[in-house]
Amino acid sequence: MTTIHGEVAAGFEPVWEAFAANFSEHGDIGAAVCVYQYGRPVVDLWGGVSDPETGRPWTRDTLQLVYSATKGATATAAHMLAERGALDLDAPVAKYWPEFAANGKADIPVRWLLSHQAGLVALDRPVPLNEALAWHPMTAALAAQRPQWTPGTAHGYHGRTWGWLVGEVIRRVSGQTPGRFFAEEIAAPLGLDFFIGLPADQRDRVSRMVYQRPTVDLTTVPAESVPEELREQVAAWRDPKSFSNRAYAVTDPAAIDFDSPEVQAAELPASNGIGTAHALARMYAALIGEVDSTRLLTPETLESAAKEQASGKDQVMLIPSRFSTGYMLPTETNPILGAGSFGHTGRGGSLGFADLEYGVAFGYAMNKIIGGADDVRAASLVNAVRRSLA
Repeated sequence: MTTIHGEVAAGFEPVWEAFAANFSEHGDIGAAVCVYQYGRPVVDLWGGVSDPETGRPWTRDTLQLVYSATKGATATAAHMLAERGALDLDAPVAKYWPEFAANGKADIPVRWLLSHQAGLVALDRPVPLNEALAWHPMTAALAAQRPQWTPGTAHGYHGRTWGWLVGEVIRRVSGQTPGRFFAEEIAAPLGLDFFIGLPADQRDRVSRMVYQRPTVDLTTVPAESVPEELREQVAAWRDPKSFSNRAYAVTDPAAIDFDSPEVQAAELPASNGIGTAHALARMYAALIGEVDSTRLLTPETLESAAKEQASGKDQVMLIPSRFSTGYMLPTETNPILGAGSFGHTGRGGSLGFADLEYGVAFGYAMNKIIGGADDVRAASLVNAVRRSLA
């Protein structure tokens, strides 16, 4: 059995049990989970192996790439700038980034970038990966791109482009790259072990990811054998011209090796944040209250930041989704902790969120990347938090 390290406060033992079960029953290799309540940690657990090739154990200080859970960190930076009066979320993006006005985008407000309504999910001409990692060629391509739908009339998950779009606004407004702004204005005051753009001297702390293939590859199943409720999605996965595919093919090559030093060192504010589960939970805790005398946003700013901006059928994921200005909101299929929750998932299982009703903040990071309905690990932990609160 995997040894579980760390601590849980009285009443939160169900989270320890669910975390242990993730290893014994649900495939976790190395992972950590942290829960804050009212500004104090009540769960801080870790266990397993951070590098299966070498057997290196997962420790309190192990760093993990959390894919799109990074978006919550980047959105927080944008809202801090808005609170300071440096950024108007309802102003046109072109006010801060004049080149963005090209091809019918002059009136798109910043708010639509954050809430996936800008229609810039894909590029007509993908950018070479090494140039995309260097930042400016990708932002230039996005500034020149025509939207894929009339902005503001629909929403679709900007899985890759969101980071360059929102990140460039942060850069133009603050004069700092989004990773540097996060490091100085969020991570440093809170003592967060979280990076958007990994420093070279932190590389040895990063866990190695292990990818699990789905139990059934629906793209290889005859169309008539696909469950009816999944047929539209599967048809999109099979179509290279669909938004479902093009949204993740904005670089050339489209596949990105997120274990590589070059990718981890770059700033990809949508997808390559690297840190601990504790850092995720602590950041969200400082959004909904004080953590060691530090609070990131006022209650008024937070209320606006967590307010729904887009909902309904997602043009990329082809399922119902809900977004505030930068954060994912609960849906029937992903209720998080409840109606008061906001945060962001990451590919393969990672999750960070806060819940205003319960005063809870949560972070989960792991190196076993499992896709879709096969993965129940984060949901099991959140359900255990719910039982603990009850």
